[in-house]
Amino acid sequence: MKAQHHGIKRLVNATRYSIKGFRFAWKNESAFREEIIASIFLLIACYFIAENSIEAILLVASIILVLIVELINSAIEAVVDRIGPEHHDLAGAAKDMGSAAVLVSLILFIFTWVMIIIF
Repeated sequence: MKAQHHGIKRLVNATRYSIKGFRFAWKNESAFREEIIASIFLLIACYFIAENSIEAILLVASIILVLIVELINSAIEAVVDRIGPEHHDLAGAAKDMGSAAVLVSLILFIFTWVMIIIF
């Protein structure tokens, strides 16, 4: 069993692993790259759309949620692909559910933005 790091050392390591995860997703996941680029423009748009801090929080949170779910979906796909290239119903189901989670987060994103823009 490897030694567990605590305190600052643990935070530094966790940050380093997170940055590696971002880099891997940026390099290997076109959907993540597209969502990051769209997010930059959407975050700028938040400044002009939101009429108060609650609306701004909701707009930004819906963007970030899509990115979080996309990263989790990509992680699921990486693990499934690591296990093997042969088709298995459970592997396919795991990938499909990850994709469905991204779709649900996008529906929430669209709903949030449309409701705030219209009302």
